[in-house]
Amino acid sequence: MAASGASELENFLWQVLNLAILGAAIWYFARKPLVNWFRERRDRIEGEVASAAKLHREAEERHARWQRKLEQLETELEGIRHTARGRAEGERDRILEDARASARRIRADAQLAIDQEVRRAREELRREASDLSVELAAELLRGQITDADRDRLLDEFVTEIERPSSGAGS
Repeated sequence: MAASGASELENFLWQVLNLAILGAAIWYFARKPLVNWFRERRDRIEGEVASAAKLHREAEERHARWQRKLEQLETELEGIRHTARGRAEGERDRILEDARASARRIRADAQLAIDQEVRRAREELRREASDLSVELAAELLRGQITDADRDRLLDEFVTEIERPSSGAGS
């Protein structure tokens, strides 16, 4: 059994030696490519992290810019609303003043038309009263004047008419 134990130990030592040689060979030949691969991987990851950080900063800046724009927009909208209210009130006041002025003109025109109509009606009434007075006087005279009175009035009328023309010629 001793030979078998020595052979096993020898086998084990050969395996350890083979493993060490294999490890050294792998280390010798694979070390540079592995180091380069890990370095490239580290650089790529760092680049991606830096790129992600840059994108994150840019996104935060855009977000902040949009927030400022929204705040400015709210302020601007409030200003526009205020201006629109002021203009609407001014327009309302102007329209009301125009309506009042139109109402005053309409009242003045109506009063003028009423005054003219009253004058015309008074003149018409005076004419009618005058015509009625003349008609009534004529009616009264017809009933009271005789033919002799009519002849005498006609002679007086002719004498009156001739007198100014003879006085004008002298």
